[in-house]
Amino acid sequence: MTRAGIGPEVVRGGRLPRSARRKQLLAAAQEVFVANGYHAAAMDDIAERAGVSKPVLYQHFPGKLELYLALLDTQADLLGKAVQDALDKTTDNRERIHGVLSAYFGFVDRDGNDGAFRLIFETDLGNEPAVRDRVEAVAQRTMQAVADTVASDTGLDLARAELLSTALTGAAQVAARWWLAADRPVTQDEAVHLLESLLWRGISNFPRQ
Repeated sequence: MTRAGIGPEVVRGGRLPRSARRKQLLAAAQEVFVANGYHAAAMDDIAERAGVSKPVLYQHFPGKLELYLALLDTQADLLGKAVQDALDKTTDNRERIHGVLSAYFGFVDRDGNDGAFRLIFETDLGNEPAVRDRVEAVAQRTMQAVADTVASDTGLDLARAELLSTALTGAAQVAARWWLAADRPVTQDEAVHLLESLLWRGISNFPRQ
């Protein structure tokens, strides 16, 4: 029941600044999308999970697709920043490889596996152009960050640097997802170290300028 003069969003969700409300709604949507997939998720379920009325949800996001795209953008920024930070924090290339691998493993297993990585790497909406563009942009952004560093350090042309970068970021993403699906058969630190040892043997054949 609502009190006179107070909308259901105030009673159920409380008054929050717009940015805080948006963050709350995205968190609720992430849980529902990860659990159910895009097609089975309902805006009613997301509003209920967030503890707000459905009109409040639509005040922030005009539809389910827009909400999903906002989540993709949020997760892409988190992964992109983690990779870029790993590259920027050191000039030692082996440490950079370690950092990039750790960024992917940390993203996949963030907060004990909140499943957010599935929105990017295992989406059930891959045929939607707006989703496909964003997923491809995530891969391009992380690959390009590594490629720029490889090209700068080795003197390789951009095409060759991008090929090496694609191998590195692709291996990191696939291995991290396999590791999680296999129920973490080794510790995250050991998994990163094993991949680092493998990849470094190849990358180290391209000496710095």
